[in-house]
Amino acid sequence: MTFEPKIVGFLCNWCSYTGADLAGTARMKYAPNMRVIRVMCSGRVDPTFVLKALESGADGVLIAGCHPGDCHYQEGNYNALRRYHLLKKMLSDFGVEEGRVRLEWISASEGDRFAQVVNDMTAQVRALGPFNSQKAPVEQATAETASKAS
Repeated sequence: MTFEPKIVGFLCNWCSYTGADLAGTARMKYAPNMRVIRVMCSGRVDPTFVLKALESGADGVLIAGCHPGDCHYQEGNYNALRRYHLLKKMLSDFGVEEGRVRLEWISASEGDRFAQVVNDMTAQVRALGPFNSQKAPVEQATAETASKAS
């Protein structure tokens, strides 16, 4: 039996979610491995959401938002980019592989790009294998991130 990854996708309401909807209505073919969580803005994705998804059994996490300069909330995607860089550093410190968490800019008219990103990420996470939260202490990272946020 081949491993099929579980990927959680945090998609911004105004662009990426609409791009995903376009991919679906246009009947574009892409891997069914992503579970979508719609957020109002990619800037609202707290790093603890990503850690919680990994801790809860996700093998990968995609954060998708509007292209820089096109954010419905002016600076939300820039906030997401800053958090993403800090999150990637923290995840590497905890031994989480590089390809498990990804940030992408996908506009409402880019259904084909959404399908491509999902397929690419699914293949990448499939190659990495199942996420082992015992090997990477995600619970500890979640607790540390939550304590720093308060």
